[in-house]
Amino acid sequence: MRSRCSILLLVLFIVLGWYGPSLALAQAPLPVGQIQIEDVSVLMSEMGPVVLLKALGRVVPIFVDPTVAGSIDGALRGQKFFRPLSHDLMHTILLAYGGSVTHVTIKLKEQIYYGELAVVIQGDLKVFDSRSSDAIALAIHFDAPIYVEKELLDQADQERGELEEAQLL
Repeated sequence: MRSRCSILLLVLFIVLGWYGPSLALAQAPLPVGQIQIEDVSVLMSEMGPVVLLKALGRVVPIFVDPTVAGSIDGALRGQKFFRPLSHDLMHTILLAYGGSVTHVTIKLKEQIYYGELAVVIQGDLKVFDSRSSDAIALAIHFDAPIYVEKELLDQADQERGELEEAQLL
């Protein structure tokens, strides 16, 4: 059984594009100042697909590649693709081993969004560094909460005018 978990973790790293120096981040409880996202949507803009994270009347835009946008949009709509996308596969693998995504935290560091993906397998919680878009996709597949730091939400609100000026297709 231990080797199966090792294989599952290896697949998780490959699917999520993990290349960092550490297997997992510290297992810390959610810090104070986190805000839960109330709504997620995917739109096409002149600059490409954008995932909109909405909370407290504010919007955090995260631009993603078309494949991830399709995966997130499909998960939001409950659509199944003819062949599984990477996030569908990871969802299926985690379920097969009794795992689940418990929550996701999105952070902004030096103008780059990062995701922290909290996964529980057999009662063991691990938090993995991931692309924000991959973390969002898996959170939606598992109906897990998505959190952002309050400062990120405040900053996004300041940039809201720029988003509203962008013409959505």
